[in-house]
Amino acid sequence: MSLGVNLERFGYPAPVRWFEANSQGHPVRMAFLDWPATATPNGTTVVLLHGKNFCAATWGDTARGLAAAGYRVIAPDQIGFCKSSKPSGYQYSFHALAALTATLLDQAGAGKVVLIGHSTGGILATRFALLYPERISKLVLVNPLGLNDTLSEGVPYTDLGKLRAEEAKTNAASIKAYQLRNYYHGVWRPAYDQWVTMLAGQYASPDGNMVRDAQARLSDMIQTQPVAAELPHLTVPTTLIIGQRDLTAFRANSAPEDRRSRVRTVPQAAEEAVKRIPNARLIRLDDLGHSPQVEAPAVFLRTLRSAMTP
Repeated sequence: MSLGVNLERFGYPAPVRWFEANSQGHPVRMAFLDWPATATPNGTTVVLLHGKNFCAATWGDTARGLAAAGYRVIAPDQIGFCKSSKPSGYQYSFHALAALTATLLDQAGAGKVVLIGHSTGGILATRFALLYPERISKLVLVNPLGLNDTLSEGVPYTDLGKLRAEEAKTNAASIKAYQLRNYYHGVWRPAYDQWVTMLAGQYASPDGNMVRDAQARLSDMIQTQPVAAELPHLTVPTTLIIGQRDLTAFRANSAPEDRRSRVRTVPQAAEEAVKRIPNARLIRLDDLGHSPQVEAPAVFLRTLRSAMTP
């Protein structure tokens, strides 16, 4: 079912707002959600950054829970994703996405924030923290990619043409199969179906090639721009929340069979990464996978609020 190249026919859990800018000579706009505190405001703004196979909408349960605890919550769709622009020929980089996000937060009057990044959003959150440490009070990384350099561990570089060819095969069945194995350790729940529908609905659009091209370019960004080497330069208080049953190891299935075991999964990479980030702490969620905020919203919210407490 087509939901539109920019998810025009997929409802979000809060009113969609828009940030308009110019980037690389393209006019672009970013969709974002902005939940006000629904309890006595505590004066803190939390920013939620989604992963590659996710959108701002995926944070709905987390955002509502934080708003009920007095936080203002902002969740953007990054350029190339979901309801936001997908400019033709755009050179995706975490630096560019971080700069756009910083300007969006300026426009929203966010001030200093607690920054939370999941999966690919964890790389972006780390890059943001390296570029703008003065804007962050706490950094929380939820099953982030980029803690290890998978190319150096044996994953071959895949050029844009091959990545596009792979994206041409993506559909609801392939999305579900990937997430079932890597994210949810073989246990599928009906609540996950909406997120498969969300992703597949973009590919099914008559303009689906725009989505496939953006996703291929985003995969190239992820494979070539890890933050592993820069982790010791983080200066903000950092917490890693890691679902231990996560099997995600970016593009490890493309590595030669005799090298695949050298490509670390997210939980394996986090064990070493936490030692390299100054004053970082690691919270392990033993029974959860790549998306604890989706798999166990209440458990994740309790864990997140604990991580945000001094």
